[in-house]
Amino acid sequence: MATVTPLSQRVLAGDVRAASRLMRHIDDGEASATADLQALFPKTGKAYIIGLTGSPGAGKSTLTDRLITRFRKQGKRVGVLAVDPTSPFTGGAILGDRIRMQEHATDPGVFIRSLATRGNLGGLSRATGDCIRVMDAMGQDIVLVETVGVGQDEIDIAQMAHTTVVVTVPGMGDDVQAIKAGILEVADVFAVNKSDLDGADRMVRELRMMLELRHAVKAPAMDHDAHHRMVRAKAEGRHVEETPPPREWEPPILKVVAAKSQGVDELVQAIEQHRAFLEETGLRKEKERSRAAMQFVALLRERLLRGALAKLERERGRLDEVASRIAERQADPYALAEELASQLAE
Repeated sequence: MATVTPLSQRVLAGDVRAASRLMRHIDDGEASATADLQALFPKTGKAYIIGLTGSPGAGKSTLTDRLITRFRKQGKRVGVLAVDPTSPFTGGAILGDRIRMQEHATDPGVFIRSLATRGNLGGLSRATGDCIRVMDAMGQDIVLVETVGVGQDEIDIAQMAHTTVVVTVPGMGDDVQAIKAGILEVADVFAVNKSDLDGADRMVRELRMMLELRHAVKAPAMDHDAHHRMVRAKAEGRHVEETPPPREWEPPILKVVAAKSQGVDELVQAIEQHRAFLEETGLRKEKERSRAAMQFVALLRERLLRGALAKLERERGRLDEVASRIAERQADPYALAEELASQLAE
């Protein structure tokens, strides 16, 4: 059993300053954070995680702000992780989402934190999962994770959240983007924001059409012989026990105007209905197993890479020096990688 550290003890008591300090250590990749996370881990698993993702400019931050208000009215403590893009050149992040949620800054029941993606292809840094656990351990009932836009690889949120809300907006080519990005596989709820603009009804129709098409494609065809046996049995008047298909969640498509707080109550209701569905079908536990696997693999990958780079530096020089030799064709990257991998495997 992990030893409770002074910092983790303060986090468990709901100390916002302690949680902020630990999250900074996590985001900076400091090794000292591991002991604190180990101490907090047994106390996690209670918070409900809601992801919001969508194209830049879709109004995710405004919608997040309105959701905070609704959940606070229900008496729930809310944590928000706003994942901002990091510049690949400067390493800096915009971290502008907290500016748009200033009205909640003085509410002790709301804790908002910005994180940088640090160039992670999935749009979510590994630190995000650890910071969710910190918010969970400190007693937040709901954790809202607002991510960078939707892209081909940016679907990590579907594994990390219990309910994923995909925010679209008319007039931004989202109808085409939806097909490209595979957001049909990600979304538990669609929120067509800024639905007072032209094109909102068209956006809803096209999303519905794509959902129906997906449903038709996914519908399992009955085995040919089984179908004939069923037809023959019915013709002979024998009772046939038909296995009902497994329950599936049909993502609702909601029209929302977050700036005017229109449709937000209906969105909260849809989220709660999805939560009830997950509980009734046992899919919540399945989602949590999937998230645990993803986070463990990410942690393992990071540890192995750190060990490989340390070994490389000890035996072959710093990474930039090795890269220079590779660029000048003085070293074979394939042989080096294979050699390091085999040594780490021993």
